[in-house]
Amino acid sequence: MSDTPHESESSSPTMPSDVSPRVGRFDRLSSRAAKFTGRPGYFVFCALLVLAWAPTVIWFEKLTWHLIIHTVTTIITFLMVALLQNSETRNDAALQHKLNAVADALADILDRLPADDDEEAARRRHELHRAVGLEDDESV
Repeated sequence: MSDTPHESESSSPTMPSDVSPRVGRFDRLSSRAAKFTGRPGYFVFCALLVLAWAPTVIWFEKLTWHLIIHTVTTIITFLMVALLQNSETRNDAALQHKLNAVADALADILDRLPADDDEEAARRRHELHRAVGLEDDESV
């Protein structure tokens, strides 16, 4: 990357205005799942499911009884991890776009202030410009 003050213009990080408002079906599903599972009602549902399962020990062999709850909870956990990870990744990206916009605007404001000979202020302005889009360089 270059060391120019307006590095953000050349690397063109994604800013909020660059983000498409269109959301896919899976993204909508994961958002609804995240909202639903984050509410007390979902916890109550899970607790009731365990309470409904517990007395079934009288109808099943002990191994079958354990297998039922382990299978159900493993499947639910497996699916929820995928849905919630999608939602978290999109939320993190949205937050990063907002931070990029704030850092870029603040750096531009600092550039328009009267020039001073303070090396520390110049270094901070330079670092602020470099911060915009930094997540692209640090991401794996």
